Amino acid sequence: MTIIPFEAKYANDFAALNIAWLETYFVVEPHDADLLERCKETIIDKGGYIFFGLIKEQVVGTFALVKIDNSTYELGKMAIASDYQGQQLGQQLLRYCVAFAKDQAWDQLILYSSTLLQNALHIYRKYGFKEVPLEKESPYLRSDIKMELKL
Repeated sequence: MTIIPFEAKYANDFAALNIAWLETYFVVEPHDADLLERCKETIIDKGGYIFFGLIKEQVVGTFALVKIDNSTYELGKMAIASDYQGQQLGQQLLRYCVAFAKDQAWDQLILYSSTLLQNALHIYRKYGFKEVPLEKESPYLRSDIKMELKL
């Protein structure tokens, strides 16, 4: 898998992969829809990043880094195409994400998840993410856990 930064021609793939994942496990919330449908405006233009995992020029995975402040970014919108799940592509994206964040000299990454996703939580912990208190006004209804990785 080759990992590349945001290109507008893949914006629909970013939305489609994430919507498919959300609809499999949860629902698409208004905050999700806004980020996915207007990803350039809501993520890229606000100082964030989106990356794509390609195999033979087909988008098979993606993730976003949403800017919180100059030293903190939220890892979110990570999704792998259903035909490619179980091949550790998510872990490849996560390794790339952590290395990228360290190269940027950020202080931390945060993420919001659900305790229903035990496999994902196991992988986040494997890469050093630790559970921290979840604020009362979490950006996602499905989130019942918040994690951070100190860089």
